[in-house]
Amino acid sequence: MSTTTEQRADTLNSLLRGEISAVETYDKAIKKVGDDPRGSQLQQMRTDHADAVARLREHIRAHTTEEPAESSGAWGVWAKCVQTTANLFGDKAAMKALKEGEEHGIKEYEKALEDESLTPACREEIRSNLLPRTRSHVTILDSLMDAE
Repeated sequence: MSTTTEQRADTLNSLLRGEISAVETYDKAIKKVGDDPRGSQLQQMRTDHADAVARLREHIRAHTTEEPAESSGAWGVWAKCVQTTANLFGDKAAMKALKEGEEHGIKEYEKALEDESLTPACREEIRSNLLPRTRSHVTILDSLMDAE
């Protein structure tokens, strides 16, 4: 396997693990808010992350010889810990933890766009779909925190 292909797989799998972690974290947050009206917005963001998981898995299969990651790995363990702690301190802290996760995702996508091993199709997916959605989540979470 070429170094370029290995790097591409590493980058895409790293993004995939982050998205899997986001799905897991939103599952916890949705459970916490219960019937609260904010739950539908959190559910939509969770759906966006689940879609990103599917899209990244497709790109890994199409553009590398590696298998897509199946779990969130170490990032998921840390994110769950942060979200669980935030949940203990209330809704605003939980929303702030979600926002910080989204901001981390933005940085990871921006960093991936600089990775020359990614194919133009992979970069386009990040640039036109994954990154804009993640940025919109920050705006939504800001409005949810302001509403409290």
